[in-house]
Amino acid sequence: MLEDRDTAYGRVPLPPGIRSRMAANGNGLDMHFLEAGFEEPGRPCALLLHGFPELAYSWRRIMPALAEAGYHVVAPDQRGYGRTTGWDADYDGDLAPYRLFNLVRDVMGLLDAIGHREVALLAGHDYGASVAAWAALIRPDIFRRLALMSAPFPGPPDISPQPPPAGSIHDDLAALDRPRKHYHRYYSTRPANADMQDCPQGVHAFLRAYFHHKSADWAGNRPFRLAGWTAGELARMPTYYIMDLDRTMAGTVAAEMPDAEEIAACRWLRDAELAVYAREYERTGFQGGLQWYRCRTSGLFDREHELFSGRRFEVPACFISGAADWGVYQSPGALEAMEERAARWAGTWLIEGAGHWVQQERPEAVSARLTTFAAG
Repeated sequence: MLEDRDTAYGRVPLPPGIRSRMAANGNGLDMHFLEAGFEEPGRPCALLLHGFPELAYSWRRIMPALAEAGYHVVAPDQRGYGRTTGWDADYDGDLAPYRLFNLVRDVMGLLDAIGHREVALLAGHDYGASVAAWAALIRPDIFRRLALMSAPFPGPPDISPQPPPAGSIHDDLAALDRPRKHYHRYYSTRPANADMQDCPQGVHAFLRAYFHHKSADWAGNRPFRLAGWTAGELARMPTYYIMDLDRTMAGTVAAEMPDAEEIAACRWLRDAELAVYAREYERTGFQGGLQWYRCRTSGLFDREHELFSGRRFEVPACFISGAADWGVYQSPGALEAMEERAARWAGTWLIEGAGHWVQQERPEAVSARLTTFAAG
């Protein structure tokens, strides 16, 4: 049961036993985080990392079960998000603070600030899964068990020279009979932030449609494996991933806005909960999170990733996602590569009745999987 509680976000609906706190991470940030299971010192740490466009708040329904299982549960607003401060979202500013290695440094600094030298369970969802994956790959001595959600990690890039692609996937998408574009590329453009923050329907309605469109509530989410990284195959995905060439993301999801009856029936994201996200993104904009995508599409930091070429997960690892989540298959071959290359793979679990927001849509099932996995 959720009750209104005072937090850095303001007064918001939260389960009992969760509080809001700030800590300097020694890497330029004052990090806001939610925590549960803090009453007893010495508990092992469970660290939960959110994705886009989310917040620490996205873990609210998971945290009590992990605390009940004996963990000190910590869920931060990551760099570029929410009530964490010290980051610069200038489109023309330095992207380096948003590169994955620095995002790992951010969470390591937070752990040090709150007195943890080790994480018993690390979970990351969406883009937070990339941060979690690199954390476990780089520092398996700190991050002892890894659960990735909704975004498979295929491994570090190969350091060996690769043949150049025959053409541009972006040109190929634009040349389709129905011209399309990849959402990563759109999120990397200068207008993307204003398109969402200043959208005609307002941020609250935009986020309602966005969360709905990628959830199991949208009947069109029936994902399947794609044959390869070609324009024709990618274009089989919904338009929140492979957008129409001439549309914004706000325009894309507006076409799938749920009606009043559907909104009232949505038990996993009531309007009072959605309002937490809407207020934060109205205040900060989306550019902090979009900088992460720009780091990826720019290729500026690929070479440092090659330092770990050939390295695999050595800690126990698993993957959890919604059965209706296209994120599982949006990068053809990534899921299989992740499963095959992990030294101690515990399993892949696709949760029925959930789409992309698996920890919000089906928190009981996800909590059960996480606690069982964490117990070994």
